[in-house]
Amino acid sequence: MVVLVALLAACGGDGRTTLTVSAAASLADAFGEIETAFEARHPDVDVILNLGGSATLREQILAGAPVSVFASADLETVSDFVEEGRFERWVVFASNRLTIGVPAGNPAGITSLRDLARPDLAVGLCAPEVPCGRVARRVLDAAGVDVRPVTEELDVRALVTKLEAGELDAGLVYRTDVPAAAIDEVPLPTGLPADTEYVIGVISGGPESELAGRFVRFVRSRDGERILERHGFGR
Repeated sequence: MVVLVALLAACGGDGRTTLTVSAAASLADAFGEIETAFEARHPDVDVILNLGGSATLREQILAGAPVSVFASADLETVSDFVEEGRFERWVVFASNRLTIGVPAGNPAGITSLRDLARPDLAVGLCAPEVPCGRVARRVLDAAGVDVRPVTEELDVRALVTKLEAGELDAGLVYRTDVPAAAIDEVPLPTGLPADTEYVIGVISGGPESELAGRFVRFVRSRDGERILERHGFGR
């Protein structure tokens, strides 16, 4: 993981070409593996992953961060990129679904989405302006469940961290976050609108445009798809 300060300072001092990829926090594990695989095929390239909430990454790019590729956890976050030509090219490349995350062992005994309305529970959501927060509120509205969150996080990994620490009784997180974390899940009913589609694009006028295109093609290749599938993402 590379924060923006380090991102701006990256210079490829070892002679390799630097390719900066900003990716939603929920892609951290999958894109870490994709980074390794891409660099193995392109030993002259150093992929710099800048991970965070999609909305935060979007603002960094708009502020001038030298990013070549942006992978967002939904289309809504980058709708203006699409409409205003900020993407040289873009594509939907993966899907994910929300689930109820609970601390290991489910100490609060949560069995359904309606339990999250219990006043005795500490429930966390993502902030409403980020993809996981938008999907969470869509799900809660569809189910008619009123949740009063004690925290609203800017990315889903922050929510998972609080669940692991036992600071929350439950939170709506992505199902892909569960296997690698010390938490359990209570799946949502299939009829709820809990799905999201991930978008990846080459930034118009960004550095290393041709190399950025190769990275996007690798993500969409069968090898890239296998990596995403291993980490629980759908097509």
